[in-house]
Amino acid sequence: MRRNASILVIDDEDIMREILEALLTREGYSVRLAASGAEGLELAKSVPFDAAIVDVMMPGMDGIAALEELKKIDDELPVLMITAFASVETAISAMKRGAFDYITKPFKNDEVLVVVRNAVERRQLKAENVALRQTLQAQYQNFAGIIGRSPRMKQVFNLIIQAAPSRSTILITGESGTGKELVARAIHVHSARSDRAFVTVNSGNLPPDLLESTLFGHVKGAFTGAVYPKKGLCDLADKGSIFFDEIGNIPLETQAKLLRVIQEREFMRLGGMETIKVDVRIIAATNCDLREMVTGGGFREDLYYRLNVISIYLPPLRERKDDIPVLAQHFLEKYTRENNKPGLELTGDALDMLMSYDWPGNVRELENVIERAVVLTSGQRIDADLIPEHVRSSPSFHIPRFVVPPEGISFKDVITSVEKRLIESTLEAAGGVQKRAAELLKIKPTTLNEMIKRYEIGPRRRKAGVDDETRPDEAPRTRPRPTLPTTQLSRE
Repeated sequence: MRRNASILVIDDEDIMREILEALLTREGYSVRLAASGAEGLELAKSVPFDAAIVDVMMPGMDGIAALEELKKIDDELPVLMITAFASVETAISAMKRGAFDYITKPFKNDEVLVVVRNAVERRQLKAENVALRQTLQAQYQNFAGIIGRSPRMKQVFNLIIQAAPSRSTILITGESGTGKELVARAIHVHSARSDRAFVTVNSGNLPPDLLESTLFGHVKGAFTGAVYPKKGLCDLADKGSIFFDEIGNIPLETQAKLLRVIQEREFMRLGGMETIKVDVRIIAATNCDLREMVTGGGFREDLYYRLNVISIYLPPLRERKDDIPVLAQHFLEKYTRENNKPGLELTGDALDMLMSYDWPGNVRELENVIERAVVLTSGQRIDADLIPEHVRSSPSFHIPRFVVPPEGISFKDVITSVEKRLIESTLEAAGGVQKRAAELLKIKPTTLNEMIKRYEIGPRRRKAGVDDETRPDEAPRTRPRPTLPTTQLSRE
């Protein structure tokens, strides 16, 4: 709950105003009181509020009229209606006119606090989404905060631009750490729903009943502990977007209810019978093969096809290494600011190691490596010694691009040459230790030893500080270094 949130209370009864003021103030809220609808409107015009509590039955301007005027002043203000039990129909009518919820008299203190907390959280969520949209638009030069200049990422950007304006569901696929949530947020920001909520659901981290309650809400008594009715994330995402991270983790019984939301745009609360209409744009992400899960019975086939209307594949970092220099620079600038270490530079040797590594943890792993280096450096330059050992020891082997001559080429000879060079490169990275080289190549040490004998690869030798793997009749082989994105990355 957000403390210090401001609440406007409009009620003509002195005792009711005093009770609500004491209750809400004790919880840390800032409370302003109004004895009539007209007085409350004057306050709302002069002071911003996070929520309002309005009595339905008041002389002069009643609660319904006050609600309508409050919405004219601030359409996003959550308004809670207080009504006697006999006037519940009036309160429901008020909700159709834009009220957030209602409370019946006599009420319990805990019930009021739960409803107010929900209203304030909704207000806060919407404010955060507005701030997010403004931030992403300010960073448009990186396409909504997604860093990438490679052809593969330009394809992703084009798909986002084309798909965002539609209402279609979107499935984002890719390995963990590639930035799937960033893509989902970019889709939301570039859609007509950008001024509404973007809600993230961490799929599968909760038991089925609790997950359904989180998504769809529940009625009072739906399960043990359900003392009060509660709205779900689908309510918060109405007119906006809801993002299911790792959709493959959702239980089968919940998948059926999600399918109904996609097909019919409606759902029922847990334990309830009333059908609730909702207008949400569904974006899902997964690092699993959902088609394979469908075959194995772990994912509904009909839901898969409903989700997979538009598919966006986010390539792993090893498939877009052209982006590593600009990503490294971005994270370098980010963590030099956070750690108050201005002017740090990444040397060319360090960047070479970043370019040679395959990044199984993708962009997230690269960010962690840069953050670690920034925190640990005591100078102004981040050199190879600040790169973690597992990155430094990775093989620096790259398969060359072959040009097939008109007369053809021997496939067997090419494969033999590539295999031999891979073993040589891996042995170099492992310092000549065959056991470590076998681990890097993910083969048995005995298999590697047999291949070394077959290709007549000699032992790794050093003489006078020079690697004797360079043959006498050859010049030392060097690998071209990547072009750096800014002058802040320098080469030693």
